[in-house]
Amino acid sequence: MNILKAVNLRKIYGQGETEVKALDGVNLEVEKGEFVAIVGTSGSGKSTMLHMIGGLDNPTSGQVIEDGQNLSHMTDEELTIFRRRNIGFVFQQYNLVPMLNVWENIILPVKLDGKKVEKGYVDIIIDTLGIRTKLENLPSALSGGQQQRVAIARALVAKPAILLADEPTGNLDSKTSQDVLGLLKETSKRFHQTIVMITHNEEIAQMADRILQIEDGKIVSDSGLV
Repeated sequence: MNILKAVNLRKIYGQGETEVKALDGVNLEVEKGEFVAIVGTSGSGKSTMLHMIGGLDNPTSGQVIEDGQNLSHMTDEELTIFRRRNIGFVFQQYNLVPMLNVWENIILPVKLDGKKVEKGYVDIIIDTLGIRTKLENLPSALSGGQQQRVAIARALVAKPAILLADEPTGNLDSKTSQDVLGLLKETSKRFHQTIVMITHNEEIAQMADRILQIEDGKIVSDSGLV
């Protein structure tokens, strides 16, 4: 079942001689439970792609359909609610709230949505990510790898349709990077969680089920089509 579909996505900045085609007719389909890596160098269009999929920016033309809903038909307010309920974000910078402890950071998306915390489900996530002993700690007391684990837990707790990871290991050393990627892969399998990861690192991308290569705003290869 398709959880994500991008149809002829274009994003153009500027006009005339200064025109830049950040995305130039991208088509993409992602199945539920797939772990997909989008690989490209700086300026290839991979971050623009993530912003379109995440409903953080509007394409110049084309459509993004997620979980059966067309993002281009939504108002800004509808998009904000859709993002909070359907998309989990994991960024390079972790983006944890510094004055909240680990537990409070993890359950924040559920609280913001006015929903009841499913403690049993949250406990499974916490144990899967190995952060049970850190729940009372503030982010400042954690290592980079531990903070990223908390960020992954926070992204998973609302049971998003898609988890988007933007260079999730960009600030981590190679050993910690492998650990975090292993955990992402495990969560994808254990919770049947769809993950789309953006990275410039081809070695890290190998952990995914499927690798897309993007250059000059176009997908130039897709390991899923081999």
